[in-house]
Amino acid sequence: MDEKPRVFSAPGRTELAGNHTDHNRGKVLAASIQMDSIAVVQKTNDNAVFIRSAGFPDVKINLTDSNGAPDLSPKPEEKETTSALVRGIASELTRRGLNVGGFSASITSTVLPGSGLSSSASIEVLIGLIFDKLYGGDKHSKPALSPLEIAQIGQIAENVYFGKPCGLMDQIACATGGAVAIDFEDAANPIVKQINFDLAGVGYALCVVNTGGSHADLTADYALIPAEMKAVAAFFGKSVLREIDKKTVLSNAVQIRKALGDRALLRSIHFFDENLRVDLMTNALTEMENAADTDKIKAFKSYLELVNESGDSSWELLQNVFSLNDPAAQGISVALALTKDFFRSQKLPSACAAKAACRVHGGGFAGTIQAYIPLDVMDVYRTNIEAVFGAGAVTPLQIRPVGAVELF
Repeated sequence: MDEKPRVFSAPGRTELAGNHTDHNRGKVLAASIQMDSIAVVQKTNDNAVFIRSAGFPDVKINLTDSNGAPDLSPKPEEKETTSALVRGIASELTRRGLNVGGFSASITSTVLPGSGLSSSASIEVLIGLIFDKLYGGDKHSKPALSPLEIAQIGQIAENVYFGKPCGLMDQIACATGGAVAIDFEDAANPIVKQINFDLAGVGYALCVVNTGGSHADLTADYALIPAEMKAVAAFFGKSVLREIDKKTVLSNAVQIRKALGDRALLRSIHFFDENLRVDLMTNALTEMENAADTDKIKAFKSYLELVNESGDSSWELLQNVFSLNDPAAQGISVALALTKDFFRSQKLPSACAAKAACRVHGGGFAGTIQAYIPLDVMDVYRTNIEAVFGAGAVTPLQIRPVGAVELF
């Protein structure tokens, strides 16, 4: 074809609050980051998609069968592969009345796989944007897809085709850009609110610590979290926890323990408490934006205290810091323990809002933790942590103000 190659980018994301709440229509606070997936794309005149990415097998799929009919149904042999995501995204676009077609792409990504920074959502959003820009939009008398629509299409592909029952937070954060507070009470039309997030202004850095664990065999662990939360909701004849309240659950704790076990009860308590924390953390960041320096520090101290509460709740109630399938591997637990010990051992500058904060990051069970570190001691923290987890384990994050986008 005569069309010139085009370039697309989709960021990774960091979860600031709302650990495992989105899949039960809860609230989250998240932000896109400077790490991204970039694709150089050439539109083709067939219905074949070819993707090459360094370090991964080539993706080659046909969107039609030998007779030219659409071939967009889930294929068991593609489960948990990029091919499944491509086919699922194409299928959902077609279902929505949009055209799809072939392209060839070379993709590179700085979003570390298995790091909790949503490398999969970044790729999903990227592929959705590519299809939309190449085959959708004004050329076919339909408006370009919104970031929310691209996010929803990516989630459907991951749930139905890839086989992972994720929520929608990752895709929205990657597609939208900046820091966002998201309320999923209306699942079809979540409320997305942009939030200013300036850590350097209060003397802090946000970083993730990669513990080296892999997410490859953890789909079953992830799936049990929404399943157990929804089982508690079903106990009351509801589909998700957002449809009931904490008081109702606690007043029936004896019956829930007998019917569903202790962990389901504990995970539901985490959901309700984490929802409240999202509101409080969002309010603290909003106060920081408009406050004088003294009040800004006070608001940030409250924010950090809530970060620690979120981390403790994920560790104790949600229980997603290690997998019961391999209890000897507890990299996240080690990273949290070492970080907390570092906070206690350091004589931090008086200008610091609080000692600091840390929490499990993303889906959990393996991968990364998140830590807020005073800039004055960032180098010392990096040295201490990388002595255990290796050079490059500590990665400072920066908030990227734009989401998935075509580059010109």
